[in-house]
Amino acid sequence: MSNLTTNNLTLAYESATIIRQLHLSIPSGQITALVGPNGCGKSTLLRGLARLLTPRSGSVLLDGKAIHSIPTRDLARQLGILPQSPVAPEGLTVRELVAQGRYPHQAWFQQWAAEDEQAVMKALAITGMADLTERPVDALSGGQRQRAWIAMTLAQETEIILLDEPTTFLDLSHQIEVLHLLEQLNREEGRTIVMVVHDLNHATRHASHIIALRDGAVVASGPPAEVVTPALLRQVFSVEADVVPDPRLGVPLCIPYGLSAPLHARDGAKEAESVPHAAALLQREI
Repeated sequence: MSNLTTNNLTLAYESATIIRQLHLSIPSGQITALVGPNGCGKSTLLRGLARLLTPRSGSVLLDGKAIHSIPTRDLARQLGILPQSPVAPEGLTVRELVAQGRYPHQAWFQQWAAEDEQAVMKALAITGMADLTERPVDALSGGQRQRAWIAMTLAQETEIILLDEPTTFLDLSHQIEVLHLLEQLNREEGRTIVMVVHDLNHATRHASHIIALRDGAVVASGPPAEVVTPALLRQVFSVEADVVPDPRLGVPLCIPYGLSAPLHARDGAKEAESVPHAAALLQREI
């Protein structure tokens, strides 16, 4: 099983340093949630892990090898990323979108093969999109569209999947649908999943490992019960909250009731959020 780590990683946009000398290990075969306030470096870290951002210093390692030394096609067979709010070309069908996940497995002497077809059909079945293969992606509901993009990432057949806020702009039922799908992929397929999450209660319910960031540094990491405490919420989010056991699952449940500091006192430089579709960037290099 692939192992993803960072060694003294520093990430920056021009003169703005976002992640500073980070040492991190992503647990293999688990769901990891990256949490923290806006501008803390969550999305920047995810882009660094996906090789969409070149380190200012240090490195990201996949199985002990710097990812910038791994050929792009080989990397795309091991690691997939779904950025926030990706956009498909107008008129592209669900099947055509999902088939794009097979590009890393293509070669000039061998185009579409039986294993490609099997991977696409399996991804469509797992995500519940098999009946919508000919539907244009831009005609789907928000939840269906997100499942279609996840299916494309699944068709890539990578052990590691990175997702930037996979529930953004979805209503509550579709948020739960997507998070349950990710749990299923982890449980039944053994995929290592790393996702940026804003809702702490989603993180505690659906992730087995949480990494809390603030100002480009890791404040705490570990199982939800060890990480999510009133003290951490105060330190990382400047929020006063009670943390009680979830009545159904027993995981930490956060009940915020006030601020421990004015918002302007904790807001630092915001990380840049605009980035081209990551899968397209990876494929463009192939």
